[in-house]
Amino acid sequence: MAEKTSWELIESEVLLAGLRRQMLNGEKLTLARMQFEAGAKVPRHHHANEQVTIVVEGLLLLTLDDREIELGEGEMMLIPANVPHSTEALEETISTEIFAPRREDWVVKDDGDPLRTK
Repeated sequence: MAEKTSWELIESEVLLAGLRRQMLNGEKLTLARMQFEAGAKVPRHHHANEQVTIVVEGLLLLTLDDREIELGEGEMMLIPANVPHSTEALEETISTEIFAPRREDWVVKDDGDPLRTK
C-alpha cells in the first residue's frame, strides 16, 4: 500500500564515520538519502546493484575504475552493477541514491561491513 512519508520521519543511521543514511525500500529498489561530512570517504567497493547518485547539495568526488569525476549540485551519475567505485565528499554533501535491485543487505540490516562485496 502506498503511503506518504518524508525524510524527517525516516530513521537516520551511521553508515561510516562522517556518513549517515536514511532509506526507503520498495519491492524492487532502494532509495537512500546520504549525508556526508566534508572529507568523509566511502572506500572502493562494488555490488550487484545498479546505482544512481544524485547530488542534492555539495560536491562529491567519485572514482570509477581509475577515472575521477566530480559531481556537484544537481548532477547525477549511473554506476553500473559490479563496477568498482569509491566516493569522497569534497564538502558537506547530501545525495540521493537509487539502487536496483534493492539493497537486501541494507533491508535486513545485515551490513555490519556495509561495503563488503555482494
